[in-house]
Order: sequence, then C-alpha cells, then structure tokens
Amino acid sequence: MTTIDRERLSGLMERERALFRERHPRSRSLFEAGRSSLLWGVPMNWMVRWPGDHPVYVAEAEGARFTDVDGNTFVDFCLGDTGGMAGHAPPAAVDEIARQASRGITTMLPTEDAAWVSGELARRFGLPYWSFTLTATDANRFAIRWARHITGRPKILVHNHCYHGTVDETFAELDDAGGVIDQPGNTGPPVPVVTTTRVVEINDLEGLARELEHEDVAVCVFEPALTNIGIVLPEPGYWEAVREICDRTGTLLLIDETHTLSAGPGGATRAWGLAPDLLTIGKTLGAGIPSAAYGMTEDVQRRIVEAVDPDVIDVGGTGGTLAGNALSLAAMHATLQHVLTDDAFERMIEVGGRFEDGVRDVIVSRELPWHVVRLGCRVEYLFRPEAARTGAEADAGQDAELDPFIHLYLLNRGVLMTPFHNMALMSPSTTGQDADRHTEVFASAVDELLGESGGPS
Repeated sequence: MTTIDRERLSGLMERERALFRERHPRSRSLFEAGRSSLLWGVPMNWMVRWPGDHPVYVAEAEGARFTDVDGNTFVDFCLGDTGGMAGHAPPAAVDEIARQASRGITTMLPTEDAAWVSGELARRFGLPYWSFTLTATDANRFAIRWARHITGRPKILVHNHCYHGTVDETFAELDDAGGVIDQPGNTGPPVPVVTTTRVVEINDLEGLARELEHEDVAVCVFEPALTNIGIVLPEPGYWEAVREICDRTGTLLLIDETHTLSAGPGGATRAWGLAPDLLTIGKTLGAGIPSAAYGMTEDVQRRIVEAVDPDVIDVGGTGGTLAGNALSLAAMHATLQHVLTDDAFERMIEVGGRFEDGVRDVIVSRELPWHVVRLGCRVEYLFRPEAARTGAEADAGQDAELDPFIHLYLLNRGVLMTPFHNMALMSPSTTGQDADRHTEVFASAVDELLGESGGPS
C-alpha cells in the first residue's frame, strides 16, 4: 500500500493556506470586522471549523452552487451539513415561503399545511402520529422526555460516537475500558453523562442486550447508520435484532433520520424496513427554514395521551412558542411535495453512486490504504483500509493532517466538502458533472501528495 510523505504534506498545506489567503481578501476583512462583536468572530461557533484562516463569506447560493463575497464560485457538497440538502433556494419552496410570509409567519395556531405535512411524513416513514419542532435537537429532546414519562425509566442509550444535535444526554462515549465518559468538548454538562446515559457500539448486539437488561433505559436513541464520525453501516440482521432486544426489555426505539434521510424519501426506515417506536427528523425539511418533526406509533401516542394532563402540557418540557409555525409548515409542505420527491431522490442517489465510484477509482488506482462508503446520496471517505464496523474504528480512521489538507485543496479549486469530516451530500440540483469535478480535484490532490503532478489551478 502507498504511504503519504508527511513532510511533503506539511509543505503542500502551507502552500494551500497561502493560496486561500490570496483568493479570499474580502472574506478576511469581514471576519476581522466581526471579531469585535461576535463570539469567535462568527455568527455560530461551529463556523470556525473550516480549514482556512477563516470561513468563506457567502454572497448568494442557488441549487448546488454558491458564490462568495470575493467572486469565487463553488460546487457545494456540504449543503449546510444537510440543512441545504434540498438545494439552495429551490424555486418551488422559495415561492411558497414568500407567499406564506406575506400572510403571516407565526400565530401559535394551526394552518391547513399541518395535516398535509404530517400525512406525508406518515406515508414516507410509516408512523401515524407527528408533532413539530424547529430543530432536530428539539425533536430528540421532546421525544426523549415523552419516552421517560411513559416508561417511568430514567436513562437513554446511544451508540458510541453518535450525533443527535445538542441533546445533553447524547454527549457520551466509551473509554478504552468500556466505561461511559463525556465526549471531549462537552460544554457545561448539567450532570455527568454516566448518570443519564448508557453507551454501546453500533453492531454490538451482545453489548446492547447486556445494557438493556438493567431495565432502566427508557429509549434507545439511534441513527440507522453512524454519520458524524464517517459513515458506519449496520451489519446484516442488526436492526431486526435491535428491535427484538428492545421488545424483550420493554425499551422504546427512537430512530433519528436527520442525516440518514439520504437513504431515500423515507430515510433508512423505509429503505431498510425499520420499525421504530419514535422517529425524529430535521434540518432539510423546510429547504433551509428551521423545521423539524417527530413521529410515533399508535401505541406510543395512546400512552402519551393517557399519561399527560392537557391543562399543564405547556410547562412539561415539550413544545415551544414557535414550533409548528405557519412559515415552517408551508416550507415543509412545498419541500416535500415539490423538491425532495421520490424522483429527486432517485437522481440524487444515482449521482451519489457516481461520486463514490470516482473516489474508489482514485483510491484503488493509487493503491492507497483508504476506503469510501455511501448511504444513498451521502458519501464519505476515511483514511483507513477497511470500512469501520464501530464508532471507535471510524474515530481511529480520522487523520488530523490529511483531513484539513483535502478540504482546503478542494475548496481552493471550487469544491466544498463538510468541514468536520470527508462528507459529500447530493442535492436535487447536483449533477454527474459536479461529482466528476470532485473526482478530478481529489485525484490531483492525491497525485500531489504522492509527488506525481503539479496540480490544477
């Protein structure tokens, strides 16, 4: 297998940083101006995670592309880390958002869009009852509260290296001895996570059964596949066994489809025939307008209604003044009906396959000890030879030097990937030519690392 010369990598990275500074003077000025009034100099602290000296400031975005304030245009495979998966400013959604905005944005009263959207979510995911929030984090938090309330159990269980937004209980992982600890960077935790959370690796059915036998877990909060540490897919039969173990131990199963919607119009739940008790989804539902939802089975709905006093429901820790507002529901209606359609997913997944094939061809032809994995229209590559089976294996495949180099090299040549990991997402507007452009630049980056080319401009 080919190895990477780390000294050469360091020199190339310095060159790419200089090229970034040369091409983004206006973004630099805006960043410096913001440092006097913005925490970390950015509107939201995650925005410091880009590989250049500062983030690129966007002037306008449409479809699968955006242009920055310095006039540079990019093919966008980040798509707002899934928030823009519907594509930027899809006309059908934009028109409906503008129409509803002119008629009222929020009243804490329902509109006719609510029943259509909940019915469409029921059709796609197979769960009959739904409620709305503004973020997937809130959808997860509210669903967890309901699960605790109707089971009378205090804990949740998550996969190692999971991601479920900013839910306090989910910032837990396993140490080398198998103990539960806070994830690095967990900021101001209200209580130690070991008091609220059990953790197992994905694909570890023996560990799952052992942890649930304590019968103190209200709900397992799982993505169908890990996505925030690199895609880690379930092994054959995993989800059927998870369902059986949950049933045997009286534990509810929550599936978080916020990222794995990439598997198809009904996410992995529909594509793989999963049977959750609760399901959460957010980010892209409203084409960028804050929108999210959680669904539940008939049984869970009945247990909630029987266990809750409607007279105090507004102080129970679920819901919110702006949740289910008219603008969000109109945006979801338009996005689901006209943008993220069954036909659109078919095209997106096809382009995702083309992206995957291109990356694999580069890896194989250069005999690199890396791999690529795909989940529908979501593709990632990791710097380890085989696909990871667990979150810990995926974490070990991260490379603190290669990751930022690949990102910055691509960005300097008009290709944007997600900053936290090597993730690419296809939108309805992403084309096969866009995927080919990534392959071309990725191949050039690899060849420069191997000392075999001078690289494109």
